[in-house]
This record gives sequence, structure tokens and C-alpha cells, in this order.
Amino acid sequence: MQETQHLPYIWDYDLDAAQFKEILEGRRALGRLDSDWAARRLIEYASYEEIIELIGFKRLVENWQRWRGKIRSKSRVRGFDFLVKWLPEKHPELLNE
Repeated sequence: MQETQHLPYIWDYDLDAAQFKEILEGRRALGRLDSDWAARRLIEYASYEEIIELIGFKRLVENWQRWRGKIRSKSRVRGFDFLVKWLPEKHPELLNE
């Protein structure tokens, strides 16, 4: 991801990739745009690969219950419900990264 690139999942905000990443990592907040908002935005609209790259398995599993209620896509909720249950049971080593 190029830092000055405008990301498709934040089409309605004037943020570039670097600013979004700072918010996602908790190094910046702009009003209600905080790390939880950024994580939910990713989960709702980004590809699976980008979600895992930017959030990581560990953080996803740890925070899923807090984020889950604000995800509108029922299929995404079902998919991540499965993933956060499956990972600790079948691949706990992925949660150390």
C-alpha cells in the first residue's frame, strides 16, 4: 500500500493511506475516527488479505467481539465469526504474530 494512495474503503473521507494507517494503529484520532472505526472500515470493505495484513490475526481475535456489532455485512460477520473461533482451536500459533 502506497502511503499517499487514496484508499477505496475510505471514499467518503479526505484521508490518504498514511493517515488511515496512523488511525488504525492508534497513533492518531480525528474526532470519532479512531482505531476501532478504522478496523471496522477495513473489515467491512477491504479484501481479506488486506484486513489480515493491516490488523493481523491476533488483534482480530482479541477485538472481534467489540467490532462485530457494527459490521453491516452479514456474510462478513459470519466469515469472521468462523475465523475467530477456528484460529485459536486449529492454528493458535498464528496468534503469536
